[in-house]
Amino acid sequence: MIAENPPRLVATDVDGTLLDDRDAVTPRTVAALTRAVEAGTGFVLVTGRPPRWIPPIVAKLPDGLVRLCVCANGAVLYDAAEDRLLGAHTLEPDAVRTLATLAGELFPGCGIGVERVGNSITGQVTLGTVDEFLTGPGYVHAWGAHDGGEASHEEMLARPVTKLLVRAPELTSEQMLNALAPKAEGLADLTFSHPGGLLEASAPGITKATGLADVAEHLGVGAAETIAFGDMPNDREMLRWAGTGVAMGNAHPDLVGLADEVTAPNTRDGIAEVLERWF
Repeated sequence: MIAENPPRLVATDVDGTLLDDRDAVTPRTVAALTRAVEAGTGFVLVTGRPPRWIPPIVAKLPDGLVRLCVCANGAVLYDAAEDRLLGAHTLEPDAVRTLATLAGELFPGCGIGVERVGNSITGQVTLGTVDEFLTGPGYVHAWGAHDGGEASHEEMLARPVTKLLVRAPELTSEQMLNALAPKAEGLADLTFSHPGGLLEASAPGITKATGLADVAEHLGVGAAETIAFGDMPNDREMLRWAGTGVAMGNAHPDLVGLADEVTAPNTRDGIAEVLERWF
């Protein structure tokens, strides 16, 4: 439904939603978000990005505009103001190994990557912002050069992860999801945020919606009072959970079909176009 009253919490995806095609946040969008926050509305980033990729986004926004960030598709809660990990949900080693084996059978030659947070030796989730990205042989990064390290298959699969990534550039992400999801039911939550052969797996039941719900509860805000913006399938659950789910004009068709409304693309101030009704 489309809310009549101003939202008490604004949640937005980052890539393809908050950022335009130059990886910038436009002045109009910054102004609308600033007015919302000044009016007492909460603001949270909800992204597939890991914590270490959040500071460059925060730097594009006015000081103090954003603090809490839901990262890794709901698996990690991060305090951007204090550069501190607040908590995480992990995919256990047995599930990671099973998923990696299934992926190897379905997508011969695919690459595997893992995201982790917490203690780099024990794997325990502790306060702090230690997070790492490790890739195995044959992994081709979807965004060109990356900041990860290389590791053996055994090393990557030995400890809990916040996200398992499966990369098969010769396929589409949708083809991969349709092939793996029926075999991985109950093992993990599968989604994608990049169309070109990249699957993302989190702990079962962990999505952007669960991460956003935790933030909303912390702030004393209900789903009906929340508005969420997104553009890709990893935003699906978040848009369904929020009282008002808004798909960007550049969104994947799946989101367009389920959203309460569709706004302008990220290149034409889609977030601002909606928020300016109230702020």
